[in-house]
Amino acid sequence: MRRLLLLGVLLALAACGTTRPPSPAAPGAGGELSCVPYARSRSGIPLQGDAWQWWEAASGRYDRSRAPQPGSVLVLMRTSRLPQGHVAVVSGLVSAREIRVDHANWASGSAKGRVARDQPVLDVSAGNDWSVVRVWYPRVSGYGATAYPAYGFIHRRSVTASR
Repeated sequence: MRRLLLLGVLLALAACGTTRPPSPAAPGAGGELSCVPYARSRSGIPLQGDAWQWWEAASGRYDRSRAPQPGSVLVLMRTSRLPQGHVAVVSGLVSAREIRVDHANWASGSAKGRVARDQPVLDVSAGNDWSVVRVWYPRVSGYGATAYPAYGFIHRRSVTASR
């Protein structure tokens, strides 16, 4: 039973970075929203591909850095737990090591495919550079046990606009 539950959680997380378009049905009514179309819509950054591909797709097009800014997109790397990666939009800065994000499909069970707003994310990297983060899980009312590697943040400014 425990293995089946773990498999369900892993499958739910694997779906977070998919490029499939959002279903017209509302979440909870058989429709699910993945993180990619949600981040694209919420941030106004029209990148394509799975979540982990956004970092390279932004190269030469948008400013990228390891410093969060409201409206920027946090890009988590592809891992065995996140085979498609994950993207989330920064909704606020709390401190040098804590931000809030809005994102979709960072849950399992009945919350799968739903949007979560103002969710805490902690920088747990040794160098305080946002290269490793822990993400809040509303279902457990706490940070998950897993630390996720992150590429950094894609900002709304295009590279040509900032020159």
